[in-house]
Amino acid sequence: MAESVRGYPVPGFGVWPPERGARREGKLLRLKVPRAAHAEFEPPTDRPSVVAAVEAANTGRLPELVPIRVGRMAASPFAFLRGSAGLMACDLAATPTTGLTTQLCGDAHAANFGLYGDSRGRLAIDINDFDETVTGPWEWDLKRLAASLVLAGRQAGADEASCRRAAADAAAAYRRTVRLLARMPAQDAWHATPDGDLVAFADAHELTEVLRPVAAKALHNTSAKFAAKSTVRTEDGRWRFTASPPVLREVTDGQATAVAAALAGYRDTVPEDLHPLLARYHVQDVAFRVVGTGSVGTRSYVVLLLDRRDEPLVLQVKEARPSVLLPHLARAGYPLHAPVAHEGRRVVLGQQRMQVVSDPLMGWTTVDGLPYQVRQFRNRKGSVDPAALLPGQLDDYGRLTGALLARAHTHTADAAVLAGYCGRGEALDEAVAAFAVAYADRTEADHAELLAAIRSGRLAAETGV
Repeated sequence: MAESVRGYPVPGFGVWPPERGARREGKLLRLKVPRAAHAEFEPPTDRPSVVAAVEAANTGRLPELVPIRVGRMAASPFAFLRGSAGLMACDLAATPTTGLTTQLCGDAHAANFGLYGDSRGRLAIDINDFDETVTGPWEWDLKRLAASLVLAGRQAGADEASCRRAAADAAAAYRRTVRLLARMPAQDAWHATPDGDLVAFADAHELTEVLRPVAAKALHNTSAKFAAKSTVRTEDGRWRFTASPPVLREVTDGQATAVAAALAGYRDTVPEDLHPLLARYHVQDVAFRVVGTGSVGTRSYVVLLLDRRDEPLVLQVKEARPSVLLPHLARAGYPLHAPVAHEGRRVVLGQQRMQVVSDPLMGWTTVDGLPYQVRQFRNRKGSVDPAALLPGQLDDYGRLTGALLARAHTHTADAAVLAGYCGRGEALDEAVAAFAVAYADRTEADHAELLAAIRSGRLAAETGV
């Protein structure tokens, strides 16, 4: 119901309870789902086999690229987790949830956080992958992050105590951050910037030496650098991408024309004040580029645009498939989502809802009847490999990513209610860590099953790509 002023309704504004009332509401949720209950994990009885899950996830992908996807998942248990968001959602659907919903990343594993540039080239650090974004239970993102930290730590050679501590500290940082944000004025909490100050708040000081070279490299990770490495000037004076199969390859004239033509529809999804900027570029070439782990096999293009000085802007036009979380949210008893008008729009809006600073040129379009998201390619992106961190650094990285996840969730969930539920003590931290260790064990078994399927010839895999 909307508020009113002197009897006049104010549409679009909600009725938010006072902070103490919201915290009390969160505390009452502990009666429904004790925080210790989040330690529970038992694979559902109708859980598909690993082969069935991988084959289902590969449906609709380009068949010639599927072996690359399987090969990347086979690299390690952590890599398997990165490519199996749908299988984990199936497992999470059987775990306890409070019923509080938020905009989910949907794939909040430890490698999906990183640096990127804002419109003025300054670096921010935040979640940076939203292919699976949808509204759902906040616990799912937090548990996926925690389990991924355990697997990354094991891959790096950390002992079990360090891996478990990283998962617990991610949950602790999440808990402390929602409490901090709940105490802040609404606008201050909304615009809390994920920058270097967050490193200090999260007590992630050992990451400073890791982040410094990553940031220095990210500042030079631009369209111009990618274009200089991946394009050549032809005899007719045009710039063309140079093929580097299978990651970067040429497309037919028909494909290039379809992608270029779709940019007109994309422009209409970008804020109008940026239309004059886009008008200063013209399309030079289009190529196909293989990306990611979970995304391998989906259609993804890079488009080279130049301004009048031949300075490049590279856009990524990436197929947007329905979130793999959707069928499992329904199984978990969450309300069915209304049909999505455009999957690219879902991804873009989800990203904008979770980030403080987003790529201003994000948008969406349709190519040959399929939905795509569009964004800048290589806009000063940088990332930390969590599987290469020292034990002390992994712990700090857990705290940093936990804090970032909390800030992102509180854009669409009431921080005071979350804070009331999470509380001051370590009950939630220990429960999430216990789940993370159990789920890491399950993922290692799944990875072994994948390797067996590859050895038997049931699944084709191409490694080293």
